Amino acid sequence: GMEFKLIPAGMFIMGEGDQAHEVTLTKPFKIGVHEVTQAQYEQVMGVNPSEFKGSDNPVETVSWEDAVEFCRKLSELPAEKEAGNVYRLPTEAEWEYACRAGTTTKFSFGDDESEFGEYAWHDGNADDKTHPVGSKLPNAWGLYDMHGNVWEWCQDLYGDYPSGTVTDPTGAASGSFRVLRGGGWYST
Repeated sequence: GMEFKLIPAGMFIMGEGDQAHEVTLTKPFKIGVHEVTQAQYEQVMGVNPSEFKGSDNPVETVSWEDAVEFCRKLSELPAEKEAGNVYRLPTEAEWEYACRAGTTTKFSFGDDESEFGEYAWHDGNADDKTHPVGSKLPNAWGLYDMHGNVWEWCQDLYGDYPSGTVTDPTGAASGSFRVLRGGGWYST
């Protein structure tokens, strides 16, 4: 029941200010149109660890290891194996490229923060909880909840951005923490 969008290869400016740098992604990739729901997570993993219960709400309170295990188990399902589907977390660069959806503005919908509530569940409108996925407007590539509802894991280790132009970056070579992107229901 998960829907994916094919994201084209391309170039974009990642980061802001002194950390802004050109990134080229040489291969197209698929990314979920919605955050993984509690129903989808429970179907694959057999449990629902979420605090804010709701089958169409995004799964939350999931560690990076849990997210990787979900991808592994999803890939092992007979129908997925037969179709040749292999699931993984996006790199931070893939996530930002998909979020920006071809824009050069601060947010995928523009620079006007007054429009934020139309695209994201955040501390100003979420009533201290998550909400069903896809209940706000999508970005230009049809991806929902890229700015809010729950934070989203990336496969990268946390570290400084590289300087200069990079191609197909995969994050820091070492570190103790993983990258989260997107913001959540409690974020400003």
